[in-house]
Amino acid sequence: MEPWIQQDDVVLFQGDSITDAGRNRFKTDDLGKGYALMAAAQFSAMYPEKQVTFINRGISGNRVVDLKQRWQQDCIDLKPNLVSIYIGINDTWRRYDHNDPTSTEQFSEGYHKLLTETVAATGARLVLIEPFLLPVPEDRKSWREDLDPKITVVRELAVEFGARLVCLDGLFAQASTRVAASFWAPDGVHPSPGGHALIAKAWLQTVGALNS
Repeated sequence: MEPWIQQDDVVLFQGDSITDAGRNRFKTDDLGKGYALMAAAQFSAMYPEKQVTFINRGISGNRVVDLKQRWQQDCIDLKPNLVSIYIGINDTWRRYDHNDPTSTEQFSEGYHKLLTETVAATGARLVLIEPFLLPVPEDRKSWREDLDPKITVVRELAVEFGARLVCLDGLFAQASTRVAASFWAPDGVHPSPGGHALIAKAWLQTVGALNS
């Protein structure tokens, strides 16, 4: 796969806590401590001559509706050449911990509008990262009823918009055959350092910066 990141590109990581990963909101160039930092650092080490700028605007707890509310400032105004979006798990989680569900239709419609606006305003290339879920603790299994249709939405949007798709759900399931699922995500949702590294590697492979 040919590298999808070009000379002097601005690459924007967007999403929830998994993208946020403890970034310092007062430092606009802080990439957090998760997959965004790992992917950016490795890419920069492999392709220093490309002089790519990486930005992280993930915010913990965000759902699609939250991205919509801040999209102008935290995406369009940054004039990115590539936008990487990792969203969806909180659209499921809030159903179970706050009785505040997001239907599959609402998720799809909101996500579609985000992508339409992004392409129209910036012409950016898109990378969509599907949410994953591991059965840690066991009650996470019941969340599948809500999450699986949303994963399907992300995959369908990737096809519609010509985005590159980072398929995490199967990747983490496969990784959990090698070692306990809790190694990759202690609560089934938030990746461990090893889990973040797994995402970063998959992201780099998806954008053609790293061979399989």
